[in-house]
Amino acid sequence: MRENAKVKLYLKGHTYQYAVEQMLLTLFPDERPLYPDGKPEGDRMEISLHRGDTYTTASCLFTRGEERWRGTARAQNRGMTDELVAERICQRLIKNAMYRAALASGHEHPAWGALTGVRPGKVFSTLLRSGMDEDEALRHFIRDYDVTPPRAALCRDTTRHTLAAAASLGKKDVCLYLGVPFCPTRCAYCSFVSQSVEKSMKLIAPFVDALEREIDAVGEQVARLGLRPVAVYFGGGTPTTLSAEQLDRVCTRMEERFDLSSVREFTVEAGRPDTITEEKLRVLRAHGCDRVSVNPQSMSDAVLEAIGRRHTAADIVTALEKVRAVGGFSVNMDLIAGLPADSYEGFCATLSAVLALAPENITVHTLSLKKGSRILNEGAELPDALSVGRMLDFAESSLRAQGYEPYYLYRQKFMSGGFENVGWTKPGFVNLYNICIMEELCSILAMGAGGSTKLIRRDGGRNLRFIAPKYPLEYIGGIDGVCGEKKKIEAFYRQWEE
Repeated sequence: MRENAKVKLYLKGHTYQYAVEQMLLTLFPDERPLYPDGKPEGDRMEISLHRGDTYTTASCLFTRGEERWRGTARAQNRGMTDELVAERICQRLIKNAMYRAALASGHEHPAWGALTGVRPGKVFSTLLRSGMDEDEALRHFIRDYDVTPPRAALCRDTTRHTLAAAASLGKKDVCLYLGVPFCPTRCAYCSFVSQSVEKSMKLIAPFVDALEREIDAVGEQVARLGLRPVAVYFGGGTPTTLSAEQLDRVCTRMEERFDLSSVREFTVEAGRPDTITEEKLRVLRAHGCDRVSVNPQSMSDAVLEAIGRRHTAADIVTALEKVRAVGGFSVNMDLIAGLPADSYEGFCATLSAVLALAPENITVHTLSLKKGSRILNEGAELPDALSVGRMLDFAESSLRAQGYEPYYLYRQKFMSGGFENVGWTKPGFVNLYNICIMEELCSILAMGAGGSTKLIRRDGGRNLRFIAPKYPLEYIGGIDGVCGEKKKIEAFYRQWEE
C-alpha cells in the first residue's frame, strides 16, 4: 500500500466508474484513482466488460512494475431481467474481477472479502427474502462475496434483528432525529461538524431558537400526513452540551409539535461524561427519555488524553453512577478499536472495565480515518490492522460470553483493516432507531445543523435525502430555507400515495 499514491484506471466497454472506485477504496484505501488518456502504461488496472450471447464477463488486468495479474468474473445474461438488475450485476462482476486480480497479486484477504458498501446486512437480508433459509444464505454470502465465516455469522445474527424490526413497522412509521452540533472539546478522531463550546458558546442560544422553528416545520408535515413517530434520537455533537433549561425547551417543543404516544424509545447521546449532570438527566427523564449513551471510547487515561478528551476514566464511572441514581434509563457505551496510544492489551482492559459496569448496550467501533479529523491532519501512531482485528475478535468473544447479541452493524470508508462497527445488546434492549437508520427501514426526519433527512420508499422506489447546513452559524442564518425545504416531505409521501 502506498501512501497518497495514484493508480491509473482504464475502463473499457463500460462506464461504471463508481463501482471501480468503491473496490479500489476497499482494496487500496491509500491510493487515489487517475483516469489518463492514451495507451495504458505504468502501474495500472485495466477493467473491461464484455457482453456475449450467453454470458457477460468482467476482466481486470492489474500491472505493477513488470508483474501482471488477472481476475475475471461472469454471469449469465438471462438473470439480467431489467436494466436496473443488469446494472447491479455488471457492477458486481467488475468489483469481483478487480478483487480477484488483487488477491492474485498477493493482497491480504480482507475480512469482508469483495463486499463493498456501508450495509452488508442488506445483501444478507436480500438472500433471505429470496427464499433461502439462514444456512443456505450463509453459504451463498461466504461463497459469492468471499466474506470470512466470522464476519458472515455477524451479518446473519444482525440480520435477524433487522427482519424483526422491519416486520414491526407500518408504512407511515418514522423516526425523528435531532442533532446538536456542539461538544465541550473536539476529539482527535472526529470529523463531524461540531463546534467546541469553548469557541462557540454564543451560538448555542440562537441555535436553540432556530431549532425550535425547524421542529415546528417538521411537526406540521408529520401531522398533515398522519405519520407516526416510533423512535426519537438526539445526536450530535453532544446534546447534553445544552443546559438543563435548553434541553427542557427543546423536549417541550417536541411534545407540543408531535404526537409521541407511539414512541417506543427515546435516546439521547449524553456521550461526554463532562456534560452529564443529575439536573439534565432528570429533565430528560421527565420528558420520557429512556436511553442515554455514556461514551468512554477508552477507559485508559493516556488514550483519552491522546484523543483530546478532557476527562478521565474515573469521570466516566461517576457519570454512569449519576445515570443509575436518577433511574429509568438503559445505557449504551461506545468503544473504539484502533485509537492513538492504545494497544491490544489496553483495549482488552477497557472492554473488561466497561463490561463490569454492565451497560445494556455496548457499541464497538473501528477507528475510521476521516477527512477533517485531527488524527489525519496531524498524524498519530496507531495500532496496526492486525492488532485492531485482535481487538475486535476479543470484543466479540467477550461480549457473547456475557450474554450480549450483535443487533446492527455497518462499515465506513477508511476503517482500519476494513473492519466494521457493531452494536451489541443485552436481550430486550435492542435500539430500533439504530437498525432503522442503518438498514433504511423507514424514513428518518432530521432536525438540527447537519441533520440528514432520508425519506424511504418501502415499496422499492427511489429514496430522497436532503441535509441541513452543517455549521451552526450557517444553519442559524439559513433557517428560513431549512424550514421551507421540509415541504419536500409532504411532496414525497403524496407521490407515494399516488
